[in-house]
Amino acid sequence: MSIKDPQNTQNAVEKPVGVTSPYGNNLHHKENTTHGSFAFTTQETGNYLACFWVDGGNQGGHEVSVNLDWKIGIAAKDWDSVAKKEKIEGVELELRKLEGAVEAIHENLLYLKGREAEMRIVSERTNGRVAWFSIMSLGICIGVSALQLWHLKRFFQKKKLI
Repeated sequence: MSIKDPQNTQNAVEKPVGVTSPYGNNLHHKENTTHGSFAFTTQETGNYLACFWVDGGNQGGHEVSVNLDWKIGIAAKDWDSVAKKEKIEGVELELRKLEGAVEAIHENLLYLKGREAEMRIVSERTNGRVAWFSIMSLGICIGVSALQLWHLKRFFQKKKLI
C-alpha cells in the first residue's frame, strides 16, 4: 500500500491510515502519512477494514493518490526474503512458489470437501423431513377424505336418500 500527495511534498497534510481486523484488532495505524507502504500478516478470516483519512487541511484542491495492492494467501508471501534466507534462486525459487501454490490449492480443496460433506448432511436431513412431511400430508388428506365420506353417508342416511 502506498500513499502519495503529489501536490503537497513540502507541507505534510495529516493523513491517518489504519487497518482493523474483523474482531476489532488494530493491525496498523499511522498518523501524519504523506507517503509510505506497510504490510501485515494475520490468521484471522473475515472482512478487514482499511481506512484512509484526508483531514480538512487539504482545502487547497490538492490531489491525493492512494494505491492499494491487497494480497492474500500464497500471493502475500515475501519470496525475496525466502530466497535470501534459504540461499536459493532461479528455477528452485520458482519451484518453491509452485509448491506453495499447490499446497494452497490442496488446502482449499480439503476445505471445500469438508463443506461439501456438511452440505450433503444438511441436504439429506432436509430430504428426510420433506419425505415425512409428504407422508404426513398424504395421511391427513386420506383421513379427511374418509371423514367426509362417512359424514356424507350419514347425512344422506338421515335424509333417507340412501
